[in-house]
Amino acid sequence: MLSRSRRTVPARPAPGSDLAVITGLHVRLGRREVLAGIDLTARAGEVLALVGPNGAGKSTLLAALAADLPAAAGEIRIDGRPVHGWSPADLALRRSVLPQSAALSFPFPVADVVRMGRAPWAGTPSADADEEAVAAAMAATEVTDFAARPFSALSGGERARVALARVLAQRAPLLLLDEPTAALDLRHQELVLRICRERAAAGDAVVVVLHDLGLAAAYAHRAAVLHDGRIAAVGPPAEVFEDALLSRVYRQPVEVLPHPRTGAPLVLPVRGDAV
Repeated sequence: MLSRSRRTVPARPAPGSDLAVITGLHVRLGRREVLAGIDLTARAGEVLALVGPNGAGKSTLLAALAADLPAAAGEIRIDGRPVHGWSPADLALRRSVLPQSAALSFPFPVADVVRMGRAPWAGTPSADADEEAVAAAMAATEVTDFAARPFSALSGGERARVALARVLAQRAPLLLLDEPTAALDLRHQELVLRICRERAAAGDAVVVVLHDLGLAAAYAHRAAVLHDGRIAAVGPPAEVFEDALLSRVYRQPVEVLPHPRTGAPLVLPVRGDAV
């Protein structure tokens, strides 16, 4: 078994390079095929949003990409290697994962929870940056003021931001975020998506599951629209957020209008007269 000191520390990815490549992916949960033939790429320098209705397969796709779910068929490659070809320690240097819910059995202080994100770098030269990485992640997510509070005493939104800070402190070049805005107020939803764009601008690849199509349209470079375990469309939101497609996928009539100032698509449900 290789020691930590002999692990391969990844180089910073070249702009636009493929950090994760999914080819012909099928995933089964029990007897049900949840994903059926997914082809998708996450590139350095971009935010890729996974959108679609409940049950479309967004979280399953993210879990498979994280190597938390096995593929029934197809292949996932991260940093040029099949995902299960990496040891867990080496994989943790290359991708970080934010699950939908953050739970801890013990009342660790917030700062210690964020510091857990640095565990993969122990024994590498990058361990020298631990405290700087933790402080920067806490500042970015606005959790520094309650660094000493126990994680268990936080509100749902505060926990979500601390969990994101842990992911940021890990400083892996591929960030996999599952509904990071679900528990957040308006201000912090915008904060989280700005952080995603900042990480992409710094050269990372960010794959984020979102329910809010407005956030996806405003912040994602590309969006993959999932429907019944398949990708119905993928591309810039301005191209794929189209009335007929979204109405069919969500089984809800919508209209897509350009934002009057930015031009970003605004997705609005078609409603009858107010009662």
